[in-house]
Amino acid sequence: MTDEARTVTIDDVEYPLEALSETARAQLNNLTAVDEEIARLNAQLAIAHTARAAYASVLKSELPKES
Repeated sequence: MTDEARTVTIDDVEYPLEALSETARAQLNNLTAVDEEIARLNAQLAIAHTARAAYASVLKSELPKES
């Protein structure tokens, strides 16, 4: 593990991980998990937006032509 991996920067202040309390480390882990979940959900949302656009495109192509 590098020295950079042993620190965390919060509000522009760098803290050694070993200096954090157990509760602080647990909250840091919670934040990491939530950030990963947000990234996963954003990826799913991007997929849904792409699918919606494709469905709308097919729908438009299937609409009766105006005379």
